[in-house]
This record gives sequence, C-alpha cells and structure tokens, in this order.
Amino acid sequence: MFPYVGEQLAERSGLLTLTFNFTYNGVGPSLDRFDEPERFAVNTYQREQEDIDRLFDWIRSDKFGQWIISERIEYDVLPETPIYLLGHSRGGASSLLYALDHPDAVSGVISWNGVTNMDLFTEQQKEEMRQSGRSAVINARTKEALPLDRVMLEDLEANVERYALIERMKKAHFPLLLVQGSDDLPGFREGSAQLIDNYPAAKWITIDNAGHTFNTIHPFQGTTPALEAAIEATSDWLHHHPH
Repeated sequence: MFPYVGEQLAERSGLLTLTFNFTYNGVGPSLDRFDEPERFAVNTYQREQEDIDRLFDWIRSDKFGQWIISERIEYDVLPETPIYLLGHSRGGASSLLYALDHPDAVSGVISWNGVTNMDLFTEQQKEEMRQSGRSAVINARTKEALPLDRVMLEDLEANVERYALIERMKKAHFPLLLVQGSDDLPGFREGSAQLIDNYPAAKWITIDNAGHTFNTIHPFQGTTPALEAAIEATSDWLHHHPH
C-alpha cells in the first residue's frame, strides 16, 4: 500500500514525500514478495537505523538538491526543513527509536499500528536461535517460513535500555501521532496505551473497524475506507505542524 500512501500524502499535505524499503527487509527486485530471505534473517533494528541515517545524510546533502532539480520537483531545499518519519508496524518502532536517538534531526513521528515492544520473538524462537543459530517466523499471508538468525536476538539483548521505547518516551519532546485500527493485532493497542501514559502529548487516533493493514491486502488491490481515514488523519495532523 505504501506507493499509494506516499502519493496521497504528497498530494493531500503538499509535502515532499519519500518512500523507501529497508535494505534487509527481505523484499528485493520483485518489490512484492520475500525474495531475499537471507537478508530478512539478519535484519536487526540497528541495520534499519543505519539505513535511516543514510537517508537523512542524503536529504541534508547537495546531492538531494541536485536530485530535486533533475526530477523537476518544485521544492525549497533548506538545511532546516522539517523532516517527519512515518512507519507502519515494526517501522513505527524504528521511526520512534530514530527520533529518540536523534531528537535534533527529526521534527515528528507518525506511527501506523506501530510496534512499541521491540522484542517480538517467542521464547521458543529465542531458544532455537541460541541453540542452533536460526529460528523462523511464519508469514501469515503466504504461510512460508522466513528465517531468523541469532544476530537479531543479539541485537535486542545488547540494546535493552536503548530499545525500551515506552520507558524512553517519558523524556521525549517531539510531536507524535499514533494512527491505529480498532482491530489491530493482539497486544498492539495495549502497547500504545502504555506509551500514551508515558507521553500524554502524543495524539492517538483510532480508525474504527480497521485491522493491522487498514483492511488492505498485499499485493495491493486498491484502497479501503480504513486506509483513506488513516491517510486523511495523517495529512490533517501534518497540516498543523511546521513545514
């Protein structure tokens, strides 16, 4: 759904909107299936932070301005231009983490059905990673087993305090919008409630009768009322924050 979401946010908010895939998210040239499972197996949160770092470095560089010109995009490139991060599910956690680690770089965060507890592994998966170096997670859509390597667990265990998003939000100072379906995955809304308790300045919007993907399917078959509501809520929130 994200190419569509990016286009709609750009159109409705009037802001330049960039969409990207993480290098190790497991989706390669196909753009619609997990054709790089060995990359998925080592996709730590730290790797995702490094990807966002590269993206910010590019946006703040002269190369970005040259790209704007080459694409004939009407946009004022200024060093102080506000940058907002939007992430869905695990991407919400990665966006929050980056903002917490780089409060001067990020102007605000939008989390769609976002992860708040970054440790998503079961005890069985952890034990398998420790014993054999590899476990697996079942793709709910395709039923395929996707590998999980021990390096992912090591990343979590080495960054326990850093990855404690709910606790760290007590000291946050950036604008935050949570957009969440009323029928999101088990435990996700409870995590959002805990986050709001620690950071009352955040805005939490519930989309009624919406699931984890706002009732869209993959590959994308078109928009839904729930997705439109999420886009509209996000665009409206952006209109009320510095551009």
